[in-house]
Amino acid sequence: MQQLGRTPEKIPPSAHQISLSAVSKPALKIVRQLNDAGYEAYLVGGCVRDLLLQHIPKDFDVATNAYPEEVKAVFNRARLIGRRFRLAHVRMGRDVVEVATFRAGFTEEQGAENRHVNKDGQILRDNVYGGIEDDAFRRDFTINALYYDPNTQNVVDYVDGTAHLRERRLVTIGDPETRFREDPVRMLRAVRFAVKLGFSLDPEVKRAIRRSADSLNNVPPSRMLDEMLKLLHNGYALDVYRELKSSGLFAHLFPFTEACEFGDSRDLIELALSNTDARIREGKPVIPAFLVACFLWKPLRQETETRIRQGMPPRPAFSTASFDLLTNQSMHVGIPKRIGTVVREIWNLQQRLERRLPRGVKMLLRHQRFRAAYDFLLLRREIGEVDSELAEWWTRIQEVDPARQHEMIKSLAPPSSSGRRRKRRRRK
Repeated sequence: MQQLGRTPEKIPPSAHQISLSAVSKPALKIVRQLNDAGYEAYLVGGCVRDLLLQHIPKDFDVATNAYPEEVKAVFNRARLIGRRFRLAHVRMGRDVVEVATFRAGFTEEQGAENRHVNKDGQILRDNVYGGIEDDAFRRDFTINALYYDPNTQNVVDYVDGTAHLRERRLVTIGDPETRFREDPVRMLRAVRFAVKLGFSLDPEVKRAIRRSADSLNNVPPSRMLDEMLKLLHNGYALDVYRELKSSGLFAHLFPFTEACEFGDSRDLIELALSNTDARIREGKPVIPAFLVACFLWKPLRQETETRIRQGMPPRPAFSTASFDLLTNQSMHVGIPKRIGTVVREIWNLQQRLERRLPRGVKMLLRHQRFRAAYDFLLLRREIGEVDSELAEWWTRIQEVDPARQHEMIKSLAPPSSSGRRRKRRRRK
């Protein structure tokens, strides 16, 4: 039962499988230096969860009762960051460890000047400090509110997080609707954790997500981009996408894709996400622009067709539709210029790949975005948008030697009737 004032469960090393050898040495050193300076300090959050699940943590975070300025006084190479949540980044060799001060629960009245909440209940800034128990109860999910004390090697659990780990169930701390109203991004985190860990969403969490999905519209688009990249660049993007669709969250990330009536966008998107997952598992690079191009391709085609029917020539229709679509999409998930430019290049190259003009083939093969555009063309071939012969031609011309390339390009040119180039008549 989750409630303030309860005695925490302390799981001894004999009852869990965390080994000190699996813990980051820089994080251990930071905990011990804080202890030596007279402060409490624990490993906390995802690293403790992953160690209990026998996973390799991506990073290690530390929680302490030392204020950020006091942390900076202990470590010469500490840097204070953040306005929304003030914390310290401590550099140890090549590693940077996040050190956060225990925060107080949201029900406390003191320190109101350091906590800002908007009219919808969303927390805009929270720098009200408390003890370890307060800190546990203000976190999002029970499995992320576990503390590990390297000195005793005990896991400290105030919120039944270890029980939920055994049940493989994702549960919020407190009322889920309140938690999601405080920070709507927690709904995306719920989906990410459930898919990544193979956990089920608690029924109350599922219902709260459906009722609170529209609060994502209050999140800054730049933060939504960061969360989207975490969701889709971790090797399980296809399952995340399907969960986002079924929970009603996807419509608030890509509303134009959700509302598109031009064919079925899901085929292209699911193929792209499946390929992205495979590339990540193989250690190959992926670029955000490619997935954005896939998500918005069908809305782009629909908007282009609409403009052509209204009398606009095809090329200007395509160009203006792509610009307007990216601008409007950026109001939901921010698409910075560095990504938007690449998205438009991938889209624009589709027309040039389809036309296969002899004079432009070699230039296309040298284009910086050719490979991404070619991969995009292959996906379109899979859903029947382009002819297989076209895709195979572009595949072959990359594999053959320069002499054969020249022959393939020459075969594209229609033969002239006289065999000679006709001279252009000089204008008087």
